[in-house]
Amino acid sequence: MTTPHPEKRQLASRTAGEVAAAAPLVLLVPVGSCEQHGPHLPLDTDTRVAVAVAERVAATRSGVVVAPAVAYGSSGEHQGFAGTLSIGTAALRAVLIELGRSALPAAEVGAFASLVFVNGHGGNHEALGEAVDLLVGEGRPVSAWWPSIAGGDAHAGRTETSLLLALDADAVGPERPVGATEPLTELLEPMRAGGLAAVAPNGVLGDATGASAEEGEALLAALVADLGDRLPVS
Repeated sequence: MTTPHPEKRQLASRTAGEVAAAAPLVLLVPVGSCEQHGPHLPLDTDTRVAVAVAERVAATRSGVVVAPAVAYGSSGEHQGFAGTLSIGTAALRAVLIELGRSALPAAEVGAFASLVFVNGHGGNHEALGEAVDLLVGEGRPVSAWWPSIAGGDAHAGRTETSLLLALDADAVGPERPVGATEPLTELLEPMRAGGLAAVAPNGVLGDATGASAEEGEALLAALVADLGDRLPVS
């Protein structure tokens, strides 16, 4: 199977006939959020990262296509900040389940050999885990992937700032804020009680000082390699 033309790596840019002719495909579904990312990063940071990783993997692997992103997630902890839009865990779980069932009809040979949810937001983990467990229990080849960066900070700090500088430097504001830098395990209880604003009024969990596009490119390369290694051979 040949590598598709760049714009054809996106499922939405293909016709139904083109999808059928290329089947079976590995379908990557980016899952992100619309939530505050401090005073310097855009609300769609998580979605941008998930889409970028998925598209870079599709660019290096034949038989892989990227679905339109699920751009709303479970972001209730960010509700105290303007612009955050959250659909919650239950709604997100239902969306992911129905997407999986639609892509992989039971007892049918369809266009897709498997589906991988490419997650960009930590708050989506519960919904993803439950959705994948149910879909796998129904016999569907579904899995989930999310970034794992050793030593990375949790939210809008150096890690995500570097990633966004690599992806779109013009989207990153001039500030490099320092927020709550305590271990996330120490922050979870007060966050559950009062949201992220209770522990980080500027919306940052980490320290964005020293973020760079060069670091972001290295992080992206590592994430792309990790996701690529986890995909079924096509």
